[in-house]
Amino acid sequence: MADLFEKCFSFSRDTEAIAAGIYPYFKAISRLAGTHVTVDGRDMIMVGSNNYLGLTTHPKVQQAAMKALEEYGTSCSGSRFLNGTLDLHVELEANLAEFMGKEAAQVFSTGFQTNQGVIAPLISRSDTVIIDRLVHASILDGVRLSFGKVRRFRHNDIESLRRNLEASRDSGGVLVIVDGVYSMEGDIAPLPEIVAAAKDFGARIMVDDAHGIGVLGATGRGALEHFGLMDSVDLVMGTFSKSFASLGGFVAGDERVISYIRHHSRALIFSAAMPPSAIAAVRAAVEVIRTEPEIRERLWRNTRFLLEKVLAMGFDTGPTETPIVPLIVGDDLRTLFFWRRLFEEGIFTNCVLSPGVSEGSQRIRMCLMATHTLEDLEKVAEICGRVGRELGLIR
Repeated sequence: MADLFEKCFSFSRDTEAIAAGIYPYFKAISRLAGTHVTVDGRDMIMVGSNNYLGLTTHPKVQQAAMKALEEYGTSCSGSRFLNGTLDLHVELEANLAEFMGKEAAQVFSTGFQTNQGVIAPLISRSDTVIIDRLVHASILDGVRLSFGKVRRFRHNDIESLRRNLEASRDSGGVLVIVDGVYSMEGDIAPLPEIVAAAKDFGARIMVDDAHGIGVLGATGRGALEHFGLMDSVDLVMGTFSKSFASLGGFVAGDERVISYIRHHSRALIFSAAMPPSAIAAVRAAVEVIRTEPEIRERLWRNTRFLLEKVLAMGFDTGPTETPIVPLIVGDDLRTLFFWRRLFEEGIFTNCVLSPGVSEGSQRIRMCLMATHTLEDLEKVAEICGRVGRELGLIR
């Protein structure tokens, strides 16, 4: 019999990278103050966070979380299905349904869990899921937990989608799942064409808009509002760890569909409920998104500012059109060295290697916040340019 742990003992990429001083993960932050963090006693500019609107430090959000902590304590100590449903959960779900223009919403304790908890109970053995090849890992895992067939279409390729829909005509039911904004590319899904194709074949549509809600749309309702498709998509999913400055996730759709998910989702029924402080933070964040559009305007000002700078320097930023700004390097080792030099210069970025992205598109990923100052972003751009030239990534 082989030793189950042999793969663990033979795994050495982590220790080799640590020994070489280029290990980019699990960096312990001792102070988190929005756009600046402290790591190993050094102040750093944070451009690796999904805190797009900077609401983790917004007074209304912080005060709401502290008030809920005082009134409800630290935990619900149980699942939503049994003893863990608070009036705060019910109120938040009604609030989110209204915000997203749907009949009902269901919240989950994490965003990853939301996709698992929505997809698995909806897809039976006779059904088919059709997904974009670049959808989030949580969607892939949700599909694997279901018993249905899965088909993948080329990224944002409508003809490829249509071929897969045609091949699924004899399936039971069909669910097309795409991201609203792709987290590694920063591009927006061509939802009008995707919706039209799905409707032509009678398929249902789910959009994971984790990186779009709060960022896109005239009132921050995400990619669906951006394209004027609020009433055209069956299910929309979002996470609370980005624009909503908290932890958790939700799905919104028709009341009967949400009720079915609520009563069949193992990820919901067998997990502890979102804690009171997290719920209250989301509720306050929704209100800020509704009433303070100037925050979103600052986010887009910052996005244009940095993107213009790095493009002018000659960096390859791929197809991004959002506050996600990748600097594509192309191989693991050079990406690791680029990350280390930026880290040494006081810039906290995300190092994304294969298989997180396809071979040849390894990158440094930056995410902008509304609360970044132009002075900070000027410094980020200057250091990226200097280090990029030093490593021969740009001229």
